[in-house]
Amino acid sequence: VSTQSTGLQFLFVSLLSFCTLLFTLTMENEYSFSLTTFSPSGKLVQIEYALQAVSAGSTSLGIKAKNGVVIATEKKLPALMDETTMKKINMLASHVGVVYSGMGPDSRVLVRKGRKIAQQYYRVYQTPIPVSQIVRELASVMQEFTQSGGVRPFGVSLLIAGSDETGSHLYQVDPSGSYFAWKASAIGKGMINAKTFLEKRYNADMELEDAIHTAILTLKEGFEGQMSESNIEIGLVDRSGKFKILTPAEVRDYTQEVE
Repeated sequence: VSTQSTGLQFLFVSLLSFCTLLFTLTMENEYSFSLTTFSPSGKLVQIEYALQAVSAGSTSLGIKAKNGVVIATEKKLPALMDETTMKKINMLASHVGVVYSGMGPDSRVLVRKGRKIAQQYYRVYQTPIPVSQIVRELASVMQEFTQSGGVRPFGVSLLIAGSDETGSHLYQVDPSGSYFAWKASAIGKGMINAKTFLEKRYNADMELEDAIHTAILTLKEGFEGQMSESNIEIGLVDRSGKFKILTPAEVRDYTQEVE
């Protein structure tokens, strides 16, 4: 009788746990269509979906070197598309650049806003905007889209590289509006493997040239097919503090150096 009673108790507890889990999942689904309402577990489910959109995007990464910052990304395109019409790395100001993973159209909105923020600051103060400030302003825009009705979160994460009078900087901004400074980071589909590779290879005394080689090797780790100047992009903040995007010829030279 005791054994039978214990078995019934175990069955009851298991059934109760299953029902609780089913109820929680049902409630999560009910709240998944509302951006401005927290689910019972304390999540804004639409932000979770936005992060999934980022995770489905091509891998992008950034490395802060001793004398600059490099950002790089995969650029996978259909065979018949003209690769010159697709840009994943953009300049926000002469000293700041950005790369994204996730939804391209969303990134264009943020690039346009970032450029406008930089120009407004320069027009008022006649000096380039500090990197931390343009990052904070863009993060505020992304955060506003997590608590307003009739909108959705941006389906992108950004890696922002720049230089100002306090030195070189690398920031990551996520769809929730959170942002942090990084020594090296990766976003997109191959994020986990790329971060693991960077943790092994990163050195605080790394020169910019070494950082470019490390960025290419990191992308190569999870790259499908042959890597060439037509399917990756590289941008960097050099010793002078200026941001530039490498030409296809320059990218070809660097990829040949690491082979």
